Amino acid sequence: MSSYTREGLTPLSWAAKGGHEAVVRLLLARADLDTEIADEFGQTPLFMAAREGHKGVVKMLLGRGDVNLNPANLWGQTPLWRAAMEGHEGVVKVLLQRMDINPNTAADRRETPLFRAAYEGHEGVVKMLLERHDISPKTRALYGNTPLFVAASKGHERVVKMLLGRADSHPNTTNQYGQTPLYKAAKKGHKGVVKMLLERVDINPNAPDKEGRTPLFGAAVEGHEGVVKMLLERVDVDPNALDKEGRTSLFGAASEGHEGIVKILLEREDVNPNTATPSGQTPLHAAVSKGCKEAVKWLLERADLNCGTTNILGETPLLLAFTHWNAEVVEMLLERNDINPNTAANDGRSPLLYATWLGWEVGVEMLLRRKDINPNITDELGYTPLHKAAEEGHYGVVKMLLGRADINLSPGRNGKDTPLLGAAGEGHEGIVKILLEQNGVNPNATGYRGRTPLLAAAKEGYEGVVKMLLGRADVNTDIVDADGETALSQALKNGHHAIVQLLSEHKNSISPSDGDKSTALSSPEPSDPDQHSPKRIRRS
Repeated sequence: MSSYTREGLTPLSWAAKGGHEAVVRLLLARADLDTEIADEFGQTPLFMAAREGHKGVVKMLLGRGDVNLNPANLWGQTPLWRAAMEGHEGVVKVLLQRMDINPNTAADRRETPLFRAAYEGHEGVVKMLLERHDISPKTRALYGNTPLFVAASKGHERVVKMLLGRADSHPNTTNQYGQTPLYKAAKKGHKGVVKMLLERVDINPNAPDKEGRTPLFGAAVEGHEGVVKMLLERVDVDPNALDKEGRTSLFGAASEGHEGIVKILLEREDVNPNTATPSGQTPLHAAVSKGCKEAVKWLLERADLNCGTTNILGETPLLLAFTHWNAEVVEMLLERNDINPNTAANDGRSPLLYATWLGWEVGVEMLLRRKDINPNITDELGYTPLHKAAEEGHYGVVKMLLGRADINLSPGRNGKDTPLLGAAGEGHEGIVKILLEQNGVNPNATGYRGRTPLLAAAKEGYEGVVKMLLGRADVNTDIVDADGETALSQALKNGHHAIVQLLSEHKNSISPSDGDKSTALSSPEPSDPDQHSPKRIRRS
């Protein structure tokens, strides 16, 4: 009796799958019954009954001498394998009683019945399988994982205990990534499993994977405080071990924002808080970048901490705090006397330059409270904090800087544009106004290619700025830049008719005697164009 559906299901298949023992018994009484017909997925009636956990049907089928005990489906799964996966203890027990059973037949991913039962956490099935001497707990599946590895990874404590009870089970066996069961359990935060593994005298608590990551590193990065504490109780655990990227467990915890673990690690006197990666990043750099206030606090309490360490870009932790606009962290760092607030990165960025460029008034105010701050520090192009704030239009920052008696209104170290020129060229009227109110400001000071504030404003069409500059008795409208342009010629060329009129009216209003005075204000000779650097490119 072998009729079947399009999917390959025979009457016996249907009955076995549904657990209909009476129907199966009737069908098995037929002499012409073929018990080995499989469906389109290679699943025989025995396989289906085992998969669904129908112990009675399995026993009836096994009573037939012509039933294949180890048929595999398209994925290499046998009846025993599938019963073990599903946790059907009764079916597994019946199958294991057969002498011709192969308990080590692996499926496509080289997973044995024991491996799959361990993975799923089926304790009863694992126990039955481990009682057989012909089953090896060391058999590796895909990626080199063992039953112990997957049980530890999943946190199946009782399964791990049973596997460790086998004399031929090795706790330090690694998979193809070099990961041990302890590493995986620690990384996943399975405290009970970690405790069992650490009780083994033959365990290696520092075994690194192929990336150099130890169990402690894995637990620290993932934020498992209980596991970290447990590992640190071992005197042979190395808290300063480096992975292949040069990161310690402390760095990993700080970079992920696990403040509690940072505290636990720093309580160990042998933990080095200053170990830097090849790129120069320290745990303090990492904690600041992550914005972890508590982690920064714990690190700053270490007397052996070096707060001024720079990374490969020359960035200090203080500068990183400014790039992240973290006021609380900035305040903590600035309370330290061993921090230099003027240290600049390789590209010339100092905390003050960065804060003024972005217009972060809170940060600027905190820096200006430091007695050792240099308000006239220059970047790699020679620009000062005042120039950056003025050019970017940060009125509040400009006012704060101008409140200092030691502020420099002149160009930076390379003779670049003055703050007034920067503000005028961008049309920031309010800033132009307060700069013109300062003693010693020169409205005719030239910058790149001989430009003056008036030339820059006239070229860009900033009428309000032009009016303010023309209100100065000492402004010189006749200065010629390196390209042979005056404020009037620039306004004409760019079609700024209102500014042309303003300049013309201003010129006509000057009396002959005034004109003589204006010529006394000799315009600076245009510099050699080749001696000027190109206009700076703003950082995005």
